[in-house]
Amino acid sequence: MSLSPFFHHLRSAYQAELDDLASDSEGTNVLAKKLAERRKELGFLLSMLELSPEMVAVVFHQGFRFKRSTVMEDLVRHESEDLPEWDALSDSVDLVPWAQNLAQQVLQKPAGPWFMSVAAALEYLLTKPDARFTQADDADDGDDDRDDTERDPEGMDEDERQSRVSEEEGAAWMVEQGFDHKD
Repeated sequence: MSLSPFFHHLRSAYQAELDDLASDSEGTNVLAKKLAERRKELGFLLSMLELSPEMVAVVFHQGFRFKRSTVMEDLVRHESEDLPEWDALSDSVDLVPWAQNLAQQVLQKPAGPWFMSVAAALEYLLTKPDARFTQADDADDGDDDRDDTERDPEGMDEDERQSRVSEEEGAAWMVEQGFDHKD
């Protein structure tokens, strides 16, 4: 799947924002608590819809259900100014009940429909493994149409492959910290 430069950049910023909220200074997982706090601050955050959408989009973390991945994959190819608005996604994306109230607040703002499309796209991208993304450019060679079995000659499914990548990254980090490599 290819990403527009807009989503290529925002995807990293969104992941970093969630990472910042995930744990406290002692390493305790506090993501649920921090997200609840951020959701209560939505009124203030609405002023940042266009300037820092990744900072506001976290209030919708795990609030979307994606019904048509082809629509979402097309969405993330668009640049900021060419995004379809929220209403155009209504057949492809559902909001979980708690997120519907937040969306109503957002949609009252002029940039709200645009932002909801951005938030849905960022959350969709979060559900996909990193290795499948390339930045969209004018020289698209069409390789993105291959299915996963063609992409993965070892026959692993996405969860197995992601687990292996995470394990390898963890092992590399441990070696960097001075530990012996695990065989």
